[in-house]
Order: sequence, then C-alpha cells, then structure tokens
Amino acid sequence: MDLDDLADRLERAADRVGPEIDRTVQQQGRRLRALIQGRASGRPGPNVITGAYRGSWKGEPFGVPDGGGVEVGTRKPQGRRLEYGFMNMYDSIGRFYRQPPFPHVGPSVNELTDDWPDPFKAACDRIFGGA
Repeated sequence: MDLDDLADRLERAADRVGPEIDRTVQQQGRRLRALIQGRASGRPGPNVITGAYRGSWKGEPFGVPDGGGVEVGTRKPQGRRLEYGFMNMYDSIGRFYRQPPFPHVGPSVNELTDDWPDPFKAACDRIFGGA
C-alpha cells in the first residue's frame, strides 16, 4: 500500500459510508418485511383471510447522519393481538376472546438478527474495497 495515497483513499471511503449503510439498512428492512409477511401467511402464524393484514406491513425509511434507518410495522389494530394473543379478555366493545398468540414478528426478527453482521461486513468491503 502506498502511504502517500492513504489520505485520499480514506477520504473517498468516507464519502461512501453513509450511502452504503443506508442501502444496507433499507435492504435489511425489506428482508424483515418479507419475512414477517411470509410468517403471516398461515400456521404457526396467523391465517390469511383477505390478505389485507399481510399487505399492511410497510417499511418506512428515515434518514440519520451518515446512514439511514427503516421502521417496519403495520397500523392494523390486530397486529399486537395476533403476535401476542388475546386470551380470556374482552375487547373495547365487550366481545370476549380466547385467541392464542400466532407469533410472526418475533421469529422474523430473530432470523434476521442471526444473519445481521454479514450484510454490514459486505458493506464495509464495498466501502473500503473500492478505496
């Protein structure tokens, strides 16, 4: 490695950090959304009746300094009840429920977490490999 060129190489790499991290985070957000939707397609997760719940899962990107973020979620009110269950409870209009949990978010997050370092290692390779 030529040390005379090191400062220029580091400068070029620094310019790539934000875009590469943002790209990787958005990619992982899309992957998490797909995993959740896949698990919300029948047992052991919730059954599909109309597909509206499964289709309601969205990834909302947001900016952060030198990178990006993504929030994956649903605005459907049944999301929490499907994930955690609603055992021996009354809802807000007095209906009694004995609904077991159908986890689909937690297992998806756990699966993604196990593979989380690899995409970011690849991003580092892209950042510093092309310097």
